Amino acid sequence: MLFFFTEKSNVKKDRNHGKAERKWKLWKEKEEKILRGNGVSEDIIEAIRLYDRQAFNSDRRYYDRAQETGTYLDTVAASTDQPELKTVQDFLDYIENQELYHVLITVDRLTLQIVLMKIQGYSTHKIARYLRITEKAVYRRMDRLTEKVKKIFE
Repeated sequence: MLFFFTEKSNVKKDRNHGKAERKWKLWKEKEEKILRGNGVSEDIIEAIRLYDRQAFNSDRRYYDRAQETGTYLDTVAASTDQPELKTVQDFLDYIENQELYHVLITVDRLTLQIVLMKIQGYSTHKIARYLRITEKAVYRRMDRLTEKVKKIFE
């Protein structure tokens, strides 16, 4: 019986390609050691390596083009049982994690408005037009907030 050890790559978490590459190689070596220990042939291991490498490269290309908005914010946006958030205050009231709440209340109102609009499904382009700022400013504010939020969950 052949098991594929699928672990989401850390590509999106590591903006430094070299660091992501090293993490992938370490993960791959551990996986191959387990496969060899279970008697899997080298041909199959090589095929899995090639497939995983293609997936890694594909993930890397995707995350190079997409802006990460933070895993917690993605979870909130994807939640189907959440109440409809219409204002920044509604959004803040919905936050249950006290550490996250304290980070968010220290952030300026414009950044919170961007987060709320992202949760509501607006594109970066539409948010920039509505708030009369550049798309780059939207991305920059989201990146800064993401870094603050990451510190909580590390």
